[in-house]
Amino acid sequence: MLRTYKFRLYPTKEQKETIHCTLERCRLLYNRLLEERILAYKQSVITLTYNQQQNSLPERKSVIPVLKTIHSQVLQDVAKRLDKAYQAFYRRMKNGEKAGFPRFKPQSRYNSFTYP
Repeated sequence: MLRTYKFRLYPTKEQKETIHCTLERCRLLYNRLLEERILAYKQSVITLTYNQQQNSLPERKSVIPVLKTIHSQVLQDVAKRLDKAYQAFYRRMKNGEKAGFPRFKPQSRYNSFTYP
């Protein structure tokens, strides 16, 4: 059985800045991963998977040092979020519903991150 706990946080000013920076970096990573999937499909009709993008995260951390400040499982969850968006898109296409292709996220639409 899985349990979920939700806590109300009262962060200090410094903690608010850290949370904001984490959210911003996760949002930028989400958008970058989405762009890579779109370009891979347009250029060579290759569909990138969650595992391929997850396995690229250590290399990204070495190239982009600010990603080192974010816990690795938080970054993995960003890739998982994008994969869930794609799975929902394909499911809706298959069922003949209005598909709704995954979108790039502005600041106002990316407001959470997950620690497992």
